[in-house]
Amino acid sequence: TAIRPGGAVESDKLPSDVRKRAMEAVDSCGGRVTIGDVAGRAGLKLNEAQNALQALAADTEGFLEVSDEGDVLYVFPKDYRAKLVGKSFRMKVEPLLEKAKAGAEYVARVSFGTALIASIVLVYTAIVVALSSRSEDDNRGRRGRSYDSGFNFYFSPTDLFWYWDPYYYRRRRPQTNKMKFVESIFSFVFGDGDPNQGIEEERWKLIGQYIASNGGVVAAEELAPYLDVETSGGTLNDETYILPVLLRYEGQPVIDEEGNILYQFPSLQRTASTPRSGRKEYVGRRWTDFVGGVDKFFKEKKWQFSNTSITERAMVAGLGGLNLFGVIFLGAILKDTSIAPVGFIKFITGIFPLLQIYAGSFFAIPLFRWFIVLKTNADIEKRNQARQQCARALELPDLSLRRKLLSARDMAQRTFIGQDRIVYSTDRDLVEQDYEAQEWDKRFREI
Repeated sequence: TAIRPGGAVESDKLPSDVRKRAMEAVDSCGGRVTIGDVAGRAGLKLNEAQNALQALAADTEGFLEVSDEGDVLYVFPKDYRAKLVGKSFRMKVEPLLEKAKAGAEYVARVSFGTALIASIVLVYTAIVVALSSRSEDDNRGRRGRSYDSGFNFYFSPTDLFWYWDPYYYRRRRPQTNKMKFVESIFSFVFGDGDPNQGIEEERWKLIGQYIASNGGVVAAEELAPYLDVETSGGTLNDETYILPVLLRYEGQPVIDEEGNILYQFPSLQRTASTPRSGRKEYVGRRWTDFVGGVDKFFKEKKWQFSNTSITERAMVAGLGGLNLFGVIFLGAILKDTSIAPVGFIKFITGIFPLLQIYAGSFFAIPLFRWFIVLKTNADIEKRNQARQQCARALELPDLSLRRKLLSARDMAQRTFIGQDRIVYSTDRDLVEQDYEAQEWDKRFREI
């Protein structure tokens, strides 16, 4: 049945990352794809790739082609992206939402850093006010200094305006790769986020492309450099680590003539992309040339305590210590009953618990996070080393592994579905296609 565009925009029902990855795969394949092409290149599950292709085809006037063996291909016009953006309000709004999110994150980082400066000013201003009021108890009837004006001076919006210039940050960062000082305060306390964000997508892309480029049949040892594996003495304990790959790409175990267990992925063996030359000889050291560079094994990045420099961290820690000392000293002063809690002192007394929480958490959070980073990096290093050992085993395989890899290459089958194999297309009249099919059948019988 042909996919007919409806009133709703089907692509808006897809998760944003699934839609984006599917569209990137469609572009890289030239607009004519199978489900396996998209799943392998985008690292999507087969059902996710199918749903994405159906939605995109419905919204962009794409059409289906069916081969003589029943393979379904999705074909998209060159301007399918423009058509989709023209229909989808969500795709028009998403860039604005991403900018707003980035702006909110920037404001949060700068606000936290500005809060440290504000806390120091408040605390030490309160200390000066409290000490001065104590020394002037004998002159209460006389007009003293206006500390309220001093307070207003310190917190005039124009005095802190330079902290809130995001355009200045964007202009300077590409040149120096350094963050502003107020941002380094946030980085010191909370860090700079997960360095491996989005890396799982890259992992599945590597796995999908590796399987597809090897004809859809691989040994478990070939995928071990990309998965989370457990080794003992440099050898793999079992092959259960490949189960997530089998579930994602609907693979199945097969037995070769020598009794080795290999894994076949039928959906990744059918492609609409131009076929490449066979790679049966790519085992051992030639495997390194085929996989290439950093992709020999999946490497996770280690967490950094902070991306700031040592000098910046020292300055931030110094300011934090200055603030903590001030809060402790101010707390002792506020316990003095001779100081009347009026005016500015009353305001400080009301927010003093917040100042204490801020000053204490300024060092408690980084200390806790430091232990977490150590534990996380140790686990990452362990996983990276295990995957690297698996990659080295493929570079110098023993006799049994070499025979297993060659057997997988012999069983590999990459089927290219060209236009000559298309028997039905939803963009052409059914009667016309039936006539062409009858003519083709007639000629075949005459031969």
